[in-house]
Amino acid sequence: MKDIRKKLSELKELALKERLNIAEEIRQLESKLHGGNHNNNSAWSKVKLSRLIERPTTLDYINIIFDDFIELHGDRLFADDPAMVGGIGLLNGRPVTIIGQQRGRNLKENLKRNGGMALPEGYRKALRLVRQAEKFGRPVVSLVDTQGAYGGVEAEERGIAEAIARNLKEFFAVKVPIIVVIIGQGGSGGALGIGIGDTVFMLENSTYSVISPEGCASILLRDGSKAQFAASIMKPTARDLYFFKVIDEIIEEPAGGAHTNPEVAAANIKNAIWRELVRLMPLPKEQLLKERFEKFRKMGVFFEKQDAKKGILRRLFGRKNNR
Repeated sequence: MKDIRKKLSELKELALKERLNIAEEIRQLESKLHGGNHNNNSAWSKVKLSRLIERPTTLDYINIIFDDFIELHGDRLFADDPAMVGGIGLLNGRPVTIIGQQRGRNLKENLKRNGGMALPEGYRKALRLVRQAEKFGRPVVSLVDTQGAYGGVEAEERGIAEAIARNLKEFFAVKVPIIVVIIGQGGSGGALGIGIGDTVFMLENSTYSVISPEGCASILLRDGSKAQFAASIMKPTARDLYFFKVIDEIIEEPAGGAHTNPEVAAANIKNAIWRELVRLMPLPKEQLLKERFEKFRKMGVFFEKQDAKKGILRRLFGRKNNR
């Protein structure tokens, strides 16, 4: 058993260091380690962990990581959105601005927080606080935890698409460091609306995807019951996204998940954020913006077979020549 644990640890370290796609080898070792239960590290198990009601929320982490946090409210245009929280806190004595989605722990809280699904005024509040942070030279920490932006009629009426699109544009031009941490679910445009930053972290058991596995199964596979299979092909886990260079680093969670020991999970997040702030704060503003832009322009990894490439060219230019 010790040999298996040692080999598993070595494989994980190698995979992260060299960005190797050896997920199958890791799953096989974990299957042996857990008595044949190969689903312990499956994409679906990560999806379920990321959704746990017991999992620490944005405010949980804020209260542990930051000192003297003062919450700020309202977008100065329409209303205050409880699904998006933000304010000013101290991190090791340094003032920082924190924004993030906040879900509830029970039915009453989830009704108040709209399940962590922000309305347009939530994204406009986040942008207001980020602009304020830039004005006073404060770095920004963004904690992402949402199944997606709210898609109801009132959200459409007040311009949810425009609010998210504006944030995507404006965050690239903010002249202070922005550090993003995906702490639970990173769902689609709802996550991207506060997900642009110089460094993007993911907690080990969080997920990040353009759609939920259930949505993918219903739309692409035409069968909602195939959500577990959809999760396996969507590659929404931290390890998958690190391999594809969508995120910069994985933050380790306590055994069993962040909910088993929130203090340890928070300490790991705090150390990662502080390390990046120390690196980013001295950078000239022009370099900061250039590297942020280039980071997202180069994001992703894709593979193309030569035969497939030739086939596409043949179809494109063959039709042209036949006319």
